[in-house]
Amino acid sequence: MSSAAEQEAVQEERAGEGRSARSAAVLNGRRRPVPTVPVWPGAPTPLGARFRAGPDGVAGTNFALWAGGAEAVELCLFDGPGPQSRETRVRLTELTHEIWHGFVPGVMPGQRYGYRVHGRWDPWTGARWNPAKLLLDPYARAVDGEFSLPPEVYGHVRDWPDQHVADTVRDDRDSAPHVPKGVVVHDDDDWADDHRPKTPWADSVIYELHVRGFTRLHPDIPEELRGTYAGLAHPAAIEHLVKLGVTAVELLPVHQFAHEDHLLRRGLRNYWGYNSIGYFAPHAAYASTGTAGQQVGEFKRMVKALHAAGIEVILDVVYNHTAEAGELGPTLSLKGIDNRGYYRLQSDARRYADYTGCGNTLHVVQPQVLRLITDSLRYWVTEMGVDGFRFDLAAALARSMHDVDMLSPFLAVIAQDPVLRRVKLIAEPWDVGSGGYQVGAFPPLWTEWNDRYRGAVRDFWRGALPDVRDLGYRLSGSSDLYAWGGRRPYASVNFVTAHDGFTLRDLVSYERKHNEANGEGNRDGSDDNRSWNCGAEGDTDDERIRALRRRQLRNLLTTLLLSTGVPMLVAGDEMGRTQRGNNNAYCQDNEIGWVDWSLPADPGWRTLFDLTSRLIALRHRHPVLRRRAFFSGRPQAADGLRDLAWFTPRGAEMTERDWYAPAATLGMYLSGRDIPGRGARGAPVVDDSFLAVLHAGDRPVSFVLPGPPWAERYELVVDTSREEQAQAPGTEYRAGATVTVPARAVLLLKVAG
Repeated sequence: MSSAAEQEAVQEERAGEGRSARSAAVLNGRRRPVPTVPVWPGAPTPLGARFRAGPDGVAGTNFALWAGGAEAVELCLFDGPGPQSRETRVRLTELTHEIWHGFVPGVMPGQRYGYRVHGRWDPWTGARWNPAKLLLDPYARAVDGEFSLPPEVYGHVRDWPDQHVADTVRDDRDSAPHVPKGVVVHDDDDWADDHRPKTPWADSVIYELHVRGFTRLHPDIPEELRGTYAGLAHPAAIEHLVKLGVTAVELLPVHQFAHEDHLLRRGLRNYWGYNSIGYFAPHAAYASTGTAGQQVGEFKRMVKALHAAGIEVILDVVYNHTAEAGELGPTLSLKGIDNRGYYRLQSDARRYADYTGCGNTLHVVQPQVLRLITDSLRYWVTEMGVDGFRFDLAAALARSMHDVDMLSPFLAVIAQDPVLRRVKLIAEPWDVGSGGYQVGAFPPLWTEWNDRYRGAVRDFWRGALPDVRDLGYRLSGSSDLYAWGGRRPYASVNFVTAHDGFTLRDLVSYERKHNEANGEGNRDGSDDNRSWNCGAEGDTDDERIRALRRRQLRNLLTTLLLSTGVPMLVAGDEMGRTQRGNNNAYCQDNEIGWVDWSLPADPGWRTLFDLTSRLIALRHRHPVLRRRAFFSGRPQAADGLRDLAWFTPRGAEMTERDWYAPAATLGMYLSGRDIPGRGARGAPVVDDSFLAVLHAGDRPVSFVLPGPPWAERYELVVDTSREEQAQAPGTEYRAGATVTVPARAVLLLKVAG
């Protein structure tokens, strides 16, 4: 199909089908009466649907939608849930600065609604208006229903025989019966009894979890609450977090999201949620109380419960792309409101610029797109109570016209915003576009997921580092990446595992991914796992291998929690959760993706939890382990003692030559005598000093404990070669003594004199 005449013929044919579909207002042989709904001018701000008192105190809802370039906008009101609900269309006639708006008296909280936006259908110039498609309000604060993806929800004819031009053939069938609706929500914010923990960055320990997966199998949470916001707020869930000692939960996406067509066709669902379509709405499927606005209150109560336990709430947010995918994707919201305004398009405007690998990229340089994102962020802080954000593929947001730009509009707006510059901001500092890898490049105010840390620690413990130079940087705060522009060691979010990739247990149990359950022929997921299976692939009855794996888990967790920076754990890693070798469980909404709460009953995994909680408590007690400034490495007094020193097994300080020599052992001395900064009342910060010995070799090694000025005596605090960790091992060594460090182990010793 190429000629204009042929295209017009096709459009007329589809239009006839659309007229037939729209005649579906006839029910039981009679046409439904369409009530007349008054609409008053209303206001262009705020955007979205806001219930309030209008003129003369009349209760109603103000609707406002930015739709640049549109020719007309219809507000569609639905009288109930489900595909059989009656639709009433109201034309919004007021237009202010490209915002269509109107106040509809009598529209109360719980009202379901959507929009139909009229304009040109001209995909060759990026114009994809199609009023047959009901569109979700980008500012909807609650969503009722789930997105299925039948052909009717596509703006083009999805099943057109010639797929090369399918996106140019408009589909005029009505999508309303097949898509969820926005819900008008009542503003009932009352945060008077809420107390934000406001944990300083340096004191933070982050715990990444999935709202549904964390609670779905918890035996002490009532069945009806499992997998929901209320489940995470339950005392049994919070008790685990408090015992562990974490200071913040980082929730995988809770913005309303949709499932991809290729997953639905295989009988799967998007589990992780990195496919957002509603940036103001808590994902409805995680609500136990209902989806007609109740999800908003349930989410707020969850936040308050976590705050009451001293735990902050950080949201993993996906503002880089939406669930509408590319030109062959569905028309759910932004694509039908103003495709050219919301998305980055290529020079061939039919096509989308894709820096995300998901088919589209939001055009953050556009003022209204930037407004959408910042309005959403402020909403979650001020009205939903959250404490920070982790930005998925943040480099895509930092792009100006094409290249990543640390002076981009997005970063500039965040830096000056009086609300957002005060919350925790975490960048995933890369995207899939050219020049997208930006670890260490984000400006002050931002912290970053430090995958250089992940790679170095994994490689060290599997014996793949050629020397210990990189490990030294990662253990001490990654000054090579972050010691510029006023940034601090806590700019580095240190992690060994994340939701994406192997769990910690799988990292020491598998060398190859096993993603067959995803239905993609095991082609999905990374092949660069930097893992070691300890001698057998997957589960084994060999107790020698099982014991070695548990030791490696202790080594990895101890390394993470002794490192300078902000540690991040993944839910279940502290008790040996497995995904059976699946390193891309994004579509596994089942036992593969859920936390297994039977594990703590196994003494082997219970001791892992005990060690993890003990190390976190140790970190909280000792400021030398959570420094607010980088080490200088220079003598702090006449005796030559430095705040940070590195030692070889001979007990001698590392030389330049030692750093470049092959090695599997590294001694790190942290001095608590001269910690930069002052206490709350101006007193110097003084702490104990520690010596950590990390040994990744497969044989024991003799290590000479450094003598004065470093120490006179040492007391053993942690020995990861032990299955059981006593509260205080208590073994003392004199300085200069030679200790035997077991194969593949960490010894942590406190300076005792």
